[in-house]
Amino acid sequence: MLFDTGASPDALAVNAERLGIDVGGLQGVVLSHGHFDHAGGFDGLARLRGRSGLPLTVHPAVWTRRRLELPAGQSLEMPTLSRGALEREGFEVIERRQPSLLAGGTLITGEVDRVTEFEHGMPQAHQAWDGNGWRHDPAVIDDQALVINVRGRGLVIITGCGHAGVVNIIRHAMRLTGVTELLALIGGFHLSGPAFEPVIGPTVAALIELAPELIVPGHCTGWRAQHTLAAALPDAWVQTSVGTTYTLSAPQAGVA
Repeated sequence: MLFDTGASPDALAVNAERLGIDVGGLQGVVLSHGHFDHAGGFDGLARLRGRSGLPLTVHPAVWTRRRLELPAGQSLEMPTLSRGALEREGFEVIERRQPSLLAGGTLITGEVDRVTEFEHGMPQAHQAWDGNGWRHDPAVIDDQALVINVRGRGLVIITGCGHAGVVNIIRHAMRLTGVTELLALIGGFHLSGPAFEPVIGPTVAALIELAPELIVPGHCTGWRAQHTLAAALPDAWVQTSVGTTYTLSAPQAGVA
């Protein structure tokens, strides 16, 4: 399960209650990457669950200090995650750079290979501290996704922000699994803003070729990409909304 949230602790409690989510039944958490807006509800999650030892799988670079270099020489350093704080809140932090499996056969991609010619990552303004100074951090190398193989139908891929590039993520998942069909792509595609809008065309072209049955672009996809995807894949595109459930079943035995 990808419980990747930017919610405040109080909002997390309210939303879990309204959605009927049994937080006490959670067996594991995967953090897609270290940007602070994906981890704001962790302390609330730990309190709601009511016991310690909940496994939290992260990439080792999730602790990287990052900042945004703003116009006119201003800079905004992002809050950085603390392993010690997460452990004190009741999580068992597991660092994994390589792919791994969760219970039930859900695949964590681990570090995603960057192979496309058009997905170049974050612009110059996104920087990371390397111990000696700030450097351009285009890759957000800790970005990872979840993959589920629905027997006979293809892969369901769930992204956080998709900083690795959604096409890179899809190709990486297909190489890991040997499955070449894409059933569903759900999550952030990070195609908003001037730096990413040139990537919309080749991304949409690749998705048209892959022909997923369901595509649900999330928060950071941007309205231009949303409109382009909706026009290009009208039968697959679905407007994202909180609390929506998608049922993607394997074929019944004996049914072609």
